[in-house]
Amino acid sequence: MIQWTEAGLQRSAPWRSVLGAPPPARVVAADDRTNAGTAYKLACEGTALLWQGDFHNARQLLSAMGRRCKPAAPGSGFHRHRQAQTQRARTLGMLLIPYDADHVVPLRRAPDVREACAAVHGPHAPPAVGPLRELLGLIGAHEWRVKGVHVPALDARIHPHHGVFSPIRGEYVDLVAGAPLPADRLAFDVGTGTGVLAAVLARRGVRRVVATDLDERAVACAGENVARLGLADRVEVVRTDLFPPGRAPLVVCNPPWLPAKPVSPLDHAVYDPGGRMLRGFLDGLAEHLEPEGEGWLVLSDLAEHLGLRSRAELLEAFERAGLRVAGRLDVTPRHSRSRDPGDPLHAARAAEVTSLWRLTR
Repeated sequence: MIQWTEAGLQRSAPWRSVLGAPPPARVVAADDRTNAGTAYKLACEGTALLWQGDFHNARQLLSAMGRRCKPAAPGSGFHRHRQAQTQRARTLGMLLIPYDADHVVPLRRAPDVREACAAVHGPHAPPAVGPLRELLGLIGAHEWRVKGVHVPALDARIHPHHGVFSPIRGEYVDLVAGAPLPADRLAFDVGTGTGVLAAVLARRGVRRVVATDLDERAVACAGENVARLGLADRVEVVRTDLFPPGRAPLVVCNPPWLPAKPVSPLDHAVYDPGGRMLRGFLDGLAEHLEPEGEGWLVLSDLAEHLGLRSRAELLEAFERAGLRVAGRLDVTPRHSRSRDPGDPLHAARAAEVTSLWRLTR
C-alpha cells in the first residue's frame, strides 16, 4: 500500500509495479500546475508524485524530467553507465498514475490501456497506483506483441510478449540461419525466449526441435509463435532449466551476453549474473551432445570490450567443459548505437563482434 494526503484527507491505495519497484515512502499529489523543475527535485529527493491532471500532460512532464537526468559521459565505462541508468529509472519511476478497477486510468485524455495491462496482469484487477513509465512500457510492449517483429531469416513476424527479449537485433538470428547444419533429425534450443531460433531451425529442415526456457512468459510466447508460423508439429516448447532430457546432434544457445546483475526483470535477457546461464550451458553441453554432434553458442564479445569477461576466460570455460572449437562464424552489429559516438559505451559497441561458436565434444 502507499499513502498520501489529498484535500486534507489521508488516502491509500495498493501499489502496482510489474518491474518489482518498491513502493515510495513519500507521496504528494500533482497536477497540470506542477512544473518539471519541481517534479524532478522531488523525485530526486525520493518523493513520488501522484498525477491527477491530464494524461498527455503527465507524459510531457515525464519527458521533461528525463531531459534533466544526466547520462554517463562518453567513455566513462560500463559501471558508471549502469549507475546512471539505474538512477534515471528510479527518478522517472516517481511519477505515478492511478488505476480504477480492471485497468481503467481515470485521467483526462487517458488512453484505453485495458488490453495492454490485461496481457500482463490479467483481465481483472483492483484499483491501484503505479509508475507512469511502467505503463508506457506496457503499452509499447503490447504494440510490439500485436504488430510483431519482422525476421528476414523467417520472412515472417515474431510476436514478443512483455518481458521476453525481442529479436530486434538480427545478427544472431542470421548466424543460426546460415551455419552449416550437422544433422536435420533433432535439435535443442536452450533458452528459447520468443522461439525465434527454434523456428529458424525448423524452417531450415530440422525435423524436430525441442525448445526450452525457465520463464513461463517465454514458454507461452514461444508456443504462440511456433503455432502462428505453422511449426507446432515440429517444435516442442518445454519449461525447464537449460537442457531437456537426452542427447541431440545439434544444441543451440544464445545466452544473455553480459555477466552483470540485472536491475529489473526485463534485464534478464541481457544480463546474466556471474555468467550462470553461459556456464550452465557449457558445463552440461557435452553430456547432451551426440558423439558427432555440435553445440552452437551464439555470443557477443561486448563483455570482453567492457572488461567484464576476457577471451581467455571463455576459452578456458570451453576446455574445462570438455569442449573444443570446431569453427566460428562472426558478424558485426548493425544497430545504430554502434555508430553513435555520443553513446557512453560507444568504443565497446563499435568494436563488438557476435560469434557463433561451433563446439564439439
